[in-house]
Amino acid sequence: GPKVTYVPPPPPDDEQAIFARYQTGMNFDKYDENIVEVSGLDPPAALMSFADTNMCHTLTVNIAKAGYSKPTPVQKYSIPIILAGRDLMACAQTGSGKTAAFLVPVVAQMMRDGVTASSFKEQQEPECIITAPTRELINQIFLEARKFVYGTCIRPVVIYGGTQTDYSIRQVKQGCNILCATPGRLLDIIGRGKIGLHNVKYLVLDEADRMLDMGFGADMKKLVSFPDMPQKDKRQTLMFSATFPQEVQRLACEFLKTDFLFVVVGHAGGACSDVQQNILQVSQYFKRDKLIEILHSIGNERTLVFVDTKKKADFIACFLCQENIPATSIHGDREQREREIALRDFRSGKCPVLVATSVAARGLDIESVQHVINFDLPSTIEEYVHRIGRTGRCGNTGKAVGFFDNNSDGHLAQPLIKVLSD
Repeated sequence: GPKVTYVPPPPPDDEQAIFARYQTGMNFDKYDENIVEVSGLDPPAALMSFADTNMCHTLTVNIAKAGYSKPTPVQKYSIPIILAGRDLMACAQTGSGKTAAFLVPVVAQMMRDGVTASSFKEQQEPECIITAPTRELINQIFLEARKFVYGTCIRPVVIYGGTQTDYSIRQVKQGCNILCATPGRLLDIIGRGKIGLHNVKYLVLDEADRMLDMGFGADMKKLVSFPDMPQKDKRQTLMFSATFPQEVQRLACEFLKTDFLFVVVGHAGGACSDVQQNILQVSQYFKRDKLIEILHSIGNERTLVFVDTKKKADFIACFLCQENIPATSIHGDREQREREIALRDFRSGKCPVLVATSVAARGLDIESVQHVINFDLPSTIEEYVHRIGRTGRCGNTGKAVGFFDNNSDGHLAQPLIKVLSD
């Protein structure tokens, strides 16, 4: 394709913008009712309050500024495990604080080890690499990392596809302790000799089941097999997701030390309990009418509509605009600039409806998304759990509607019944 020239605008760097956050919902305290299972030998005791760790003062202040008053279950169990130097696989429902569960202890250990900002040089040697499946998600993780390292020497950098490669290289060269990257761009930059791996102490796979399956499994194997990447017993490997199918758990063992711990909050792979789920039987031919009917009934509330193809995402967004419902779309064929504008218009409420493919199914944390509509149900139950988890985050409540057509969705009936009854 044509040479990519897009350079994303720099994120605002005033303190207020860095620590911007949205409110926890009325069900936030209910997270504590979840049963937590920790499998593995000698797990450390859970953390009852952020004050219970001997983290440095700057980090404690940043945690408070970021609005983290008390740890959620996944944070209570993951933070002490990571601080103890153990490998971890953690499974917790969407929107329950997994990003902070790995960022806080990694930053705490880096500060304890006296990590200083690396200066400008041709090849950087980051201490931590965080990788995730989509550009929007990795950028979101980077923005969270900026909160916890505020006022320290630790420099996080984000690089992802769809942007000018030279721009990514310039960002890295200026100094890089925590590298947040999508797999393709990460391997490209390593291949160009701009990143040395021998200093990596922490390797984090967010949405780990996606990172290890058919999607990015080969890329992850390539990453850990670079000659200068420390062997698994010489680094700490951390994996987080809301879903961990059995097959992926087996694959994960190749990357983790034998004494890794597995934390499961609630049901492994269960749907978020703060999302009210409705399944409607709608045949293909009546889906558009049903969509219009629902969108008219909910008014201007922020709604994410999932479809199965990129073409359909654009088609449905155009169709909604013709029906005087302001909508935009996000999918893998849109240029990165367009993807970022679409998300910005959705976040701001300029376009209260965002039509998306599965590129927006995982990790994205957008304030006040009240509804998720699965216009087309996904092919796997894991994807369904992630999609509906774009609402009902951080103790807020949300609603999800799925259009079920027996001809195309019959295979999902059994797993869907299990998720709904759980």
